Amino acid sequence: MVDVGAKEPTRRVAVASGVIKMSPEAYETVVTNTAKKGPVLQTAVVAAIMGTKKTPELIPMCHPLLLSGIDCDVAELPELPGFRLTVTAKLTGKTGVEMEALTGVSVGLLTIYDMVKAIDKGMEISDIRLESKEGGKSGNYQRHG
Repeated sequence: MVDVGAKEPTRRVAVASGVIKMSPEAYETVVTNTAKKGPVLQTAVVAAIMGTKKTPELIPMCHPLLLSGIDCDVAELPELPGFRLTVTAKLTGKTGVEMEALTGVSVGLLTIYDMVKAIDKGMEISDIRLESKEGGKSGNYQRHG
């Protein structure tokens, strides 16, 4: 694990997102809140937050962080059909929160898959990526395109 002890704490924010594509039948089940396992999107948001908080337990060499905030948003993408999940992780600390945001997105999307797989086992999770980050030695980053 990298020693960050000598670094000065700075405000850090990371935003990550990902997409899940599914059948029209699965999509309709999610948006009408009729899935047998319960409210899919609400559960995915809780799972994304939990995944963000559990990152150092899941990803080797990640520092345990004192997160100051986690925001999660789910956007409907009827044209796919599917959903885009976005997680924003925030803290003031000595290391970044990119892995936390990316892990939150992954866990949230996997939760959607789990809750709807009885209807559509062919769902596709894709485009998990860092959208932006602020703070730290490497400065700011914004995905283009």
